[in-house]
Amino acid sequence: MKLFSAIVLMFFVIAAHAQQSSQLVIAVKDSASQKALEGVSIIDGTTKKGGTTNGNGFYILNTSESGNKTLQFSSTGYSEKTVNITLPFSSDTLYVLLSRKEAEMAEVVVTSTRSSANRIEDLPMKVEVLGQEETKEESGIKPGNVASLLGDLSVIHIQNTSAVSGSNAIRMQGLDGKYTQLLRDGVPVYEGISGNFGVLAIPPLDLKQIEIIKGSISTLYGGGAIAGMINFVSKTPTKKPELDVLLNHSTLKESNANVYYAQRWTKTGLTFFAGTTQQKAVDVNKDGFSDVPQLHQYIIHPKFFYYINPRATLTAGYTGTFENRNGGDMHAIGTKEEGVSKYFDNNTNSRHSVDVQYTQRGVDGGKFTAKAVGSIFNVNENEKYFLTHGQQLNSYAELSYNKVVGKNDLVLGLNNTSENYSRKPDDSTLVNNYFYNTTGLFAQDGIHFSDKFITEFGIRVDYHNRYQWFVLPRIAFVYKPIDGMSIRLSSGTGYKVPEVFTSQTQMMGYQKLLPLADNVQSEKSYGINFDANYEFKAGEVKLTVNQAVYYTNIQHAIIPIVHADGYYSLQSAPFNAHSLGTDTYIQSEWNNWELYLGYNHTVSKYRDDANTNFPFAPRDKFASTLAYSIEGKWRMGIENSWVGSQYLPDNTKAPNYWFWAAMVQHNFGEHISVVLNCENIFDARQGKNEPLYTGSMNDPQFKPLWGPIDGRAVNLSVKFSL
Repeated sequence: MKLFSAIVLMFFVIAAHAQQSSQLVIAVKDSASQKALEGVSIIDGTTKKGGTTNGNGFYILNTSESGNKTLQFSSTGYSEKTVNITLPFSSDTLYVLLSRKEAEMAEVVVTSTRSSANRIEDLPMKVEVLGQEETKEESGIKPGNVASLLGDLSVIHIQNTSAVSGSNAIRMQGLDGKYTQLLRDGVPVYEGISGNFGVLAIPPLDLKQIEIIKGSISTLYGGGAIAGMINFVSKTPTKKPELDVLLNHSTLKESNANVYYAQRWTKTGLTFFAGTTQQKAVDVNKDGFSDVPQLHQYIIHPKFFYYINPRATLTAGYTGTFENRNGGDMHAIGTKEEGVSKYFDNNTNSRHSVDVQYTQRGVDGGKFTAKAVGSIFNVNENEKYFLTHGQQLNSYAELSYNKVVGKNDLVLGLNNTSENYSRKPDDSTLVNNYFYNTTGLFAQDGIHFSDKFITEFGIRVDYHNRYQWFVLPRIAFVYKPIDGMSIRLSSGTGYKVPEVFTSQTQMMGYQKLLPLADNVQSEKSYGINFDANYEFKAGEVKLTVNQAVYYTNIQHAIIPIVHADGYYSLQSAPFNAHSLGTDTYIQSEWNNWELYLGYNHTVSKYRDDANTNFPFAPRDKFASTLAYSIEGKWRMGIENSWVGSQYLPDNTKAPNYWFWAAMVQHNFGEHISVVLNCENIFDARQGKNEPLYTGSMNDPQFKPLWGPIDGRAVNLSVKFSL
């Protein structure tokens, strides 16, 4: 009996050992932190079968078969790895280390500078890029526009220009919004009255990246880029099909639905975006007037790509934007019956743009580019039966050639810009019809003296059909004394011809705006920008420290002058305006943590007898963002900004305020992403400090806007990626 029991026991021991030896434990860890990695995909290279690691980073592989086996390891944020093993394996456990992919800024490709040097570290002009990760994240936080994303930077201030219509403007370096040039795919399309409506209503789901250049860059794109330039770059198709469907709703009664599709085939490609925003009017401070307008907006943007050969590409696109905004007395919104005395403001606008671009590489060793865009903007604003009704036609055409000759990176180009505004018969304004046409020649030479020192010279000569000739020289250089450090200095000139439709006149209204006088002169500017940037690693912490100093002087500044009868006109001031400031920011990355700290201090003044401050240009702005990610599953963050020492048109100081926001994102696999976001957590509002209007409900006089008016908002978005 004892012998039988011993035999049975021996049998079970042998069987257990055989079963144990037919399994191999695979342990996957982070190569830097030695942290176990959950959710790592492990695929058998022969059978194409496999699984994922558990919460402890383990995966059990069946090793009943013998011979050679190839295992493929992959995980979001890590470099793929292939491991070859022979079975039976010499140990019970196989340890595999995965390395993180480095988020290298050096690999960000910039499109705005025209030159061959399109990597950030080689550019004499300081360029900041909000890349695919930022726009992708923003598409879930604020699906309808990019205002929140741009406002996160300390150097940019988003100014509300109308409490009723919900319009806004972008300020850079303390200057008015008209001095910042906005481009879409390298083309200026937001000029004249079309620049005052929905400029920031570009859905981030449709964007690849946003490129920001601070300071004068008028040589490349025209005189208006005095404070800087922002280029909204659209996505391009890849061979892997991309389909995103995004739905969003907020406590401020805003709903968004956006769809994006892209795919590249052998010779052709397509990107397609369609989106809608439906917003109900909301009276946040309960004064009877809307603080958030009723909005019905529709955007469609298809773009076609034809890859003629490996060196030549032709693209053609259409962008249609249609919106109806209703604001004013909450009881009058959507009614506007004849004889009703309640105040309302209704905007019905549409924009149609068609763009074509042809790029040919290898033309005598260089790159030839031809691009053109034509747009029609229809404006129909009914402010209690005072009509601003007109149509604006814009066009832009350009030929450019870029070639590297030895140490010289040459750019030559010719472009033509036109703007034609005409009033409709029922228009109530005193504004005159006008036609502006500008033809310009530009040249740029980037001289690469060495890997450490690059200089860039540029010049533009423009002829304007009404304001004649403008010559705009520019110089910039970058010096890289050590690895990770770059020092830049640039100086440039610019001009701005007199315009009726600006953020200033939109804010004051068109009812009492007098026609533009013939003696109003063009504004001319010169500016200088210094920038020092240092990127380095301290242990596992990656740090970027940036310090900028800038100065801009504007001659013949055009300002609104109010007359005794209440009407106002735009006039050339007998004094200059200037802006002097510094911008400092620190970015750091450590494991799954990201931190941004930025501080901007700018003094912007008119050099009149009273040394008047620029209105709505905060002297101080602090901004910070802290984010934490669990790769492929969670992302959460909190951000804030402090706006201080902001002055009003009467040169009095507005109250300082804090703005806080927080978000959490969870990914359910690779196909579903949910974002819960809260803007203005502590409900900072101008309406808490003062009434937003004076006068009666029938004839209100709205106060200038210096802060948020829409209060706290919570939104929930869901994105399906197929």
